[in-house]
Amino acid sequence: MSARDTAVLDLAGRGWSGPGPRDRAIRERLGMSPTAFFQHLNALLDDPAALRYAPGTVNRWRAARDRHGRSR
Repeated sequence: MSARDTAVLDLAGRGWSGPGPRDRAIRERLGMSPTAFFQHLNALLDDPAALRYAPGTVNRWRAARDRHGRSR
């Protein structure tokens, strides 16, 4: 995993008071748009190395992705 991968997972693992502060942090810390961040995060959710690095974060986001997919 790259340093960018771990930074995405670290940021995804934080709790946020809303989308505004989260989106600002994504832009300032990672230099990417929130859309690019979530695309990158979504790809990491299927990476075994990401699961080893941050199992709680990956499992939480996988569950959210599964719930969102079923609600359509």
